[in-house]
Amino acid sequence: MFNEALNRAAFSRGAEQELYSILQYWTDNTVDDINGGFVGEIDAQENRITQAEKGLVLNSRILWSFSAAALAYPNDEWEKMAGRAFRYIADHFMDRTYGGAYWSLDAGGFKKNGKKQTYGIAFCIYGLSEYVKLSADKEALDIAKELFLVLEENARDPLYGGYVEALTEDWKKLGDVRLSGKDDNAPKTTNTHLHVVEAYANLYEVWPDEKLAAAVRHILLLFSGHIIDKETGHLRLFFSNDWRPAGNKVSFGHDIEASWLLLHCARVLDDEKIKDKFKKLAIAVARATLPWMDNEGALWYEKDISNGDINKEKHWWVQAEAMVGFYNAYQLTDDKRYLQLVKGLWQFIQDHLVDQNMGEWYWGMREDNQRMNEPKAGFWKCPYHNTRACLELITRIKNNRI
Repeated sequence: MFNEALNRAAFSRGAEQELYSILQYWTDNTVDDINGGFVGEIDAQENRITQAEKGLVLNSRILWSFSAAALAYPNDEWEKMAGRAFRYIADHFMDRTYGGAYWSLDAGGFKKNGKKQTYGIAFCIYGLSEYVKLSADKEALDIAKELFLVLEENARDPLYGGYVEALTEDWKKLGDVRLSGKDDNAPKTTNTHLHVVEAYANLYEVWPDEKLAAAVRHILLLFSGHIIDKETGHLRLFFSNDWRPAGNKVSFGHDIEASWLLLHCARVLDDEKIKDKFKKLAIAVARATLPWMDNEGALWYEKDISNGDINKEKHWWVQAEAMVGFYNAYQLTDDKRYLQLVKGLWQFIQDHLVDQNMGEWYWGMREDNQRMNEPKAGFWKCPYHNTRACLELITRIKNNRI
C-alpha cells in the first residue's frame, strides 16, 4: 500500500474520507440544541442519552478535533463546531471561584463534579491551544494560560517533580484521585503526564513562554528518567509521589501512543539533544509493542505482568495510535515491517471498527471479534484519537514529515 507514491496517495485519500466521515457523525448527531454544547452520550445502539453528564475531556477533545481538522482543511461547518465547543467550555466548565475547570457538568450545563483532575485540565489546554491556532482568539489563549499557571501552582509537585493526579474543587488533597474506576489510586500516573506534556507542547506553539518550555522539558525528562522502562521498552503506569513504580499492568496503547507523541513534544524545544533522545526512545518503545499484535492485524489492550494474563480486546483508540506510532517508527528506521503493520491496522479498522452505516468507529472488539457494547460517543469516547490519526497519517504521507 505504501511502497509506491500512487498507493501512498490512495491511502491518504482514504484517510481524508475517513476524517470527513468521523466529523460528519459528530456534526449530525451530537449537538445539543436544547441545553447547549453537545450531548453527553450516544450509546452503542445510537440512542442519544440526553440526561448524561457532560465531561470536560469529551468537550475538550471535540474542541481539539474540529479545530485541528479545520486548520488542515478550511471548512466553515468545522469552524462553527469548534467555536461552539469553545464557547460551551468557556461559559460552563471554567471555575470562576477557585480557578481551573470542573471535571463534569450535568446535562443542563451546571457543575456536577467540581474536582480538579489534572488530566482533564490538560485536555482543556490542548483543545484551547488548538483553537487559538485556528482562530487567534485572545479569550481562548488567556484561558489556556490561566489553566497552565493554575496547574503549575497547585498540581505540580515541588519536591519530587511531576504532577499529582487530582485535587478537590478548591485545590486541597483528595483521597480518591483515580481517573476512572479501572485505574489504581496512585498519586502520579503515566497517562496524566503524557497528556500534560502534549497540552503544554501544543500551548507552547502559540505562546512561546520560557516557563512553559521548561515545564515541557521537565516532563520529557520524567519520561526518560522514570516512566519508560529501559529494560523492556514499556511504560510503567503508576507511581508513588517519589516515583517508585506501582501497579502491575502494561498498556500497549499508551506505549505506542507515547512512542510518537513524546517525540512530537520534544520537537517544539530548540534542543537537538532531547530530540535525538526521544527519537531513540520512540524506536525502542515501538519495538517493544511489536509482539502484542494479533493475527488479525490489531494491537491488544494490556498485559498483567504479575501473572502474564493478556487482555486481548482491541479498542478503537489503541488501533488509531498504533497506526501513527508504527508509521513514525517507519519514518525513523526505514524498516518496511512497520508499514505492513500500519496496513494491517487500517484493514482491521475498516473491517471491524468503522460503522459503515452511521459513521464513526465502534468502541472496540473482544478477543473473538464480537463488538463491545460501549458508547459510540460519551465521557471517554471522543473524536480525538481517530481524527488525530487520520490527520497525522495524511500529513506524514504527503510531506514525509516526522
